Amino acid sequence: MTRHAAIFRRAIRGTLAAGAAAALALAAATSASAQAWPTKPVRVIVPFAAGSATDLVPRAVFAQVSHQTGQTFIIENRAGGGTTVGTAAVAKADPDGSTILVHSNGLVTTPAIQANIPYDPVRDFAGVTPLGNVPLVLVISPSKNIKTLKDLVAAAKAKPGSLNYAAAGIGTPPHMTMERFRVAAGFTGQLVPFRGAPEALTEVITGRVDVYFAPVPPAIALIREGKLLPLAVSSSKRASVLPDVPTTIEAGFPDSDFDFWIGMVVPKATPRDLVAAMHRTTVNGLEQPATKEKLGALGVELMIMTPEAFDARIAKEAVEAQRLAKAAGITPQ
Repeated sequence: MTRHAAIFRRAIRGTLAAGAAAALALAAATSASAQAWPTKPVRVIVPFAAGSATDLVPRAVFAQVSHQTGQTFIIENRAGGGTTVGTAAVAKADPDGSTILVHSNGLVTTPAIQANIPYDPVRDFAGVTPLGNVPLVLVISPSKNIKTLKDLVAAAKAKPGSLNYAAAGIGTPPHMTMERFRVAAGFTGQLVPFRGAPEALTEVITGRVDVYFAPVPPAIALIREGKLLPLAVSSSKRASVLPDVPTTIEAGFPDSDFDFWIGMVVPKATPRDLVAAMHRTTVNGLEQPATKEKLGALGVELMIMTPEAFDARIAKEAVEAQRLAKAAGITPQ
């Protein structure tokens, strides 16, 4: 080997070693950035009252995420305006991952029936992931002496407009679920809105309000205690915690199903790499056995989507919500 060849080979080895070191440094930096959320306390805005399903689910999830990351997650209930108060606050928040919104399908249904909403569910928010799918169960007081869904519909048709039904906010999934069922079953009734599920359930127990499509988490204990009678669930399949309760479709009412999700979104301007980091960290918390056990006890079924898939679902459901509002004869007010 000539002296010049040896020098050349040493130079090549040095270049390769430097390249490898640079690649390792880049990989380490990328790995570090993937773990960059959260780096400070996070506010979780819930536009519903404490005790509602949309409040209970994030408390279970982010307790685990807090445990894993060592950061504080502060659940802040901002009910009011049919969920628009808390939602609008997050739309205007800094897109730095320190403020997130946990909402339900109400993110897309509320704008379909309320005028002058100060945000757009598609343009102003970026999806991170759903946190769970929550069955809605139609409950009634046993004192009403109505045992089946067909009995309820028959009673409603016998006295048009006399049936009243609760909803935790106007345009929320419980409200739109009832409207979808009402349209499918062909009867009229009166909406009675409340700030949250606990208030609505109390009024149904007393009999002052006839029925309520309630999220399973706040209703399950009352059902088991016999204070409420479940007539049907709105989901496309039976709820695992209420296996003996039929779906509205099984009960004989086609095109009446409605799936209710609870999900995590952030301001639209949030950088995509930060959204990806938030997704990874949250999904890791969701997939822990302790979280699955807590959600399962509430009757919540795990539901995970990529940010891109969740964005697409939000956009699709926003269009469907407008169609449902028109079919139900609801004029935005």
